This record gives sequence, C-alpha cells and structure tokens, in this order.
Amino acid sequence: MYPELSMYIDGKFISAADVEKTQDVLNPATGKPIGKLPHASKNDLDRALAAAQKAFESWKRTSPLERSKILRRVAELARERSEEIARGITMDMGKPIAESRIEVAAGAEHAEWHAEECRRIYGRVIPPRNPSVRQYTVREPVGVCVAFTPWNFPLNQAIRKMVAAIGAGCTMILKGPEDSPSAVVALAKIFHDAGLPPGCMNIVWGVPAEVSQHLVTSPIVRKVSFTGSVPVGKQLAALAGAHMKRVTMELGGHSPVLVFDDADVEQAATVLAGLKQRNAGQVCVAPSRFYVHEKAYDRFLSVFVDALQKVKVGDGLEADTRMGPLAHQRRVAAMQQFVDEAVTCGATAMLGGEALSGSGGFFFPPTVLRDVPDTARIMLEEPFGPVAPVTRFSDTDDVLRRANSLPFGLASYVFTNSLKTARYVSNNLEAGMVNVNHFGIALAETPFGGIKDSGMGSEGGIESFDGYLNTKFISELS
Repeated sequence: MYPELSMYIDGKFISAADVEKTQDVLNPATGKPIGKLPHASKNDLDRALAAAQKAFESWKRTSPLERSKILRRVAELARERSEEIARGITMDMGKPIAESRIEVAAGAEHAEWHAEECRRIYGRVIPPRNPSVRQYTVREPVGVCVAFTPWNFPLNQAIRKMVAAIGAGCTMILKGPEDSPSAVVALAKIFHDAGLPPGCMNIVWGVPAEVSQHLVTSPIVRKVSFTGSVPVGKQLAALAGAHMKRVTMELGGHSPVLVFDDADVEQAATVLAGLKQRNAGQVCVAPSRFYVHEKAYDRFLSVFVDALQKVKVGDGLEADTRMGPLAHQRRVAAMQQFVDEAVTCGATAMLGGEALSGSGGFFFPPTVLRDVPDTARIMLEEPFGPVAPVTRFSDTDDVLRRANSLPFGLASYVFTNSLKTARYVSNNLEAGMVNVNHFGIALAETPFGGIKDSGMGSEGGIESFDGYLNTKFISELS
C-alpha cells in the first residue's frame, strides 16, 4: 500500500536495493516501519550535480512556452494521481487524508500558476540619455539550484521550489524530508512523465548536514532554497553566503493572534480552532500565540475550547479523524515539556495537556492553556504542535509591542470589525503576512515569506521567480 521509495538522478530512479545505506520510514500513527529510503553517497551527489549542470546548458535556452507546457502537464498528473499521493502523505506524515488531498490540489495549483507566469518573465527598455544608445534589461536563470524541504507539507513545500526553478529556466537538486518522502518521490515521477529532460530535476536523500554541506559548497550550485527551522536556516545561509550564493529562506515563526473586543468573537474562536488543529498544529503559519482582549477573553475561550474538544484524534486514514498524530515521537515529548513549564509558570490547562497513550503512535491532543504569562517558554518558542497558549490584553499599542517582541516575523492574525483598527494593526505588526478576520495566505498567486529571523525572499506570486533570475543590463551604441 505504501509506495516504493527512490532517488532520481539524471532521469533515472535509484531504489533502496541499489544503494549501500538506507533508513526506515515510520508511520507516525503506529510507530512502525512502512518503507525503506535510499541514501545518496558522495558519488551520487556528484552525479546529480554534473547532471544538473549539463542539463542547464540546454534547459536555459528552452522556450518559455515549452517550460509552460511541461508545468501544465505536471499539474494535470498531480490531479490524476491525487488519491495515491495523498494516501502516501497520510501514511508517512500523519495528517488526515482530507488534508493530504487538499495539499495535493494546492500543489497542482502552484504548477498551473507558474506555468502561466513563466511565460511573462519580462525585461524592460530604459530611455537613454544618448539617442544613439539602446539600453535594456533581460532576466536570465541563475543556474543550478539546490533545495531542502520539510516534512510537514512534503508535497506543497517541494513543488513550490520545483516549479519556480524549472519555470525560470534553472535546474535543481532537491533533498526532501526523510521522514515523509513519498510525496517527493511521486513528484519526481510526475516531472519525469511530464517530459522534463533528464538532469533538470534530481532528488536525493541522506543525512541532512552531510548532503547540504556537499551540495551548497559545490561551485556548480548558484542558488540555495530552504524551508525549515531558524537555526538550520541560519547555518545554511551562512554557508551559502561564504560562497556568495543567492538564498531564499522560509524559516520558523511564532504567529501572534490579536482578537479585539469588537470582533465577531465566536466566529474568530471557531476559525482559529480549525487552524490550530490543522496538521496537528505542525504548520509554520499556524496561530501560536493568542492575545485576546480582556472584554472578550472568557467568551473566546468558551467557544475555542468547545470547538477543539470535539476534534476526533486518530489515524489519518480513518474517515472520521480530524487530527492525526505528530510526525515524530520527540514532538510528543516537546509538547509535554511546553505544557508542564507553562503550568509551572501559572497557566491553567483547560483542555488536553497530556499525551495520548495506548495506540503506539505519536499522539498529543488539542490543548488549551489560559492565563499564560509572556515569560512562559511556549510564548517565546514556536511549539509547532496542537498547544494553544491564550493570554489577555487591554491596550492596542501594548499588545503590538508584545506581539512584535520576538525575533520571528512570518504570519500573524487580526480579528476586529473596525477598519481603523485593522489597518493600524496590520501596518504595525512585524510580519511578512497578515490575515484579517480569516486565513488568506499561501495561495499560488500571492507571495509567501517572512521577515526578521523568519527568513528572506518569497515563494508564490509574481515575486516567486525573483530568487531564480539574474538581471542583466545591456547598453548598445549604434
């Protein structure tokens, strides 16, 4: 039932039977192995680098119409194979099958949107000072790119980088998440079947630090894209910077939520409960610090707790499951530590608070903590799980100061029925993305990215290709 896993180098698939080193892939709902993943040797990495460099020499000259055609076919194949891909995601990552299907559908949209937008990578003509001079700019692909993608959205995070690079005329080597690899293998097969020439896309696996060191320092590589934690992102950015390589970094966050007393408090609580349970809270833009106006505090908590209390936790393949397991056993221990430390600081657990046992899987229930002090660890560090710390505020400028006090700046949320408040808070929140009264980010046509320690550059929207293109200025005297 679980697909066979492989690497993909220079148009050829390499299975676990063909390599010396492999690792087990576990189902987080059971804790049991479901597959074997091949690891790349240094020779494999060098073959991928050589293949990507060779392919770039011809791919960079292809017509945008040809690139568009292939990306359109990628979108079509993703939709055709949605069910099998979604099942694989649920088996190795854990999210409910309905969420996995949504992830595949969103990935297909990214391929489709980039297929359109890559036909519109324009330069410009600049009016000259001398009428005998013609001066203009052109956009050119940067070259061979390497990408490193996370386990929480294994298809969506990988395909964003793939379609931007391929659409821009670059070639790529991608190391996906060893914990949830099936979606990336499925994407390799899709690009292969869509007619992408050998070497344009290569997939490798291995020990992350070893693979990244080898690839990032290679003189062949000109661009590094990473989605993951802040500490690892800083290490990779420093490594790339030492070699003057361009980077796109989408790093961690700790998304503040500001609920004002003039908001539709019941609707806000319901929307936020749904966002918090999504992927068991393992979402970089999940609401994770809840600041609720003191006049709305008790009403918000009542609806919020009631909504999360009804969430069915279980194996993502079961039809009635609304929240699956955490991806790793270590995440369960991390959630318990966050809860215990917050309670020691004076918080109260209104819901959940203890790991679920007996299934063999990595389950932690939706948990709501009230009256959490700003000094508690969970208010300072991203929990990346289904634990929601809720605290009060009374003054707008004070809550903005608290929301902006951390080094993170990815996503944020505002709930208010006052246009004046919405604009003031949106303008003053230090975040790359602001949601007002709903969740409206991460669409193919909109930029996705953070500021401060949450990264640099954007994926999605017209900004998507910027990290994969050089601007060349040409001045001609006739």
